[in-house]
Amino acid sequence: MTPLMGFLGLFLIVAAWAVNIIRRSPPPSLDLTILYFAGSVALTFYALSLGDWIFTVLNALSATLSFVNLLRALRIKIEKRG
Repeated sequence: MTPLMGFLGLFLIVAAWAVNIIRRSPPPSLDLTILYFAGSVALTFYALSLGDWIFTVLNALSATLSFVNLLRALRIKIEKRG
């Protein structure tokens, strides 16, 4: 598989996350978001240990964007309480 296909996949996946956040769509449930964030962080380290830069960047960006969703979900939860 060529790196171009890897970069295309990386771009499309990250773009989907970004569109979801920009549209202010409701974040996924808090438990799902925490699991996704933790999994993305773990996969980032795994891809880094393999020297696979495409998957390292993809998972790092996925972790970052899922962290944004985590903050959004926490903010919504706090606002509902108060």
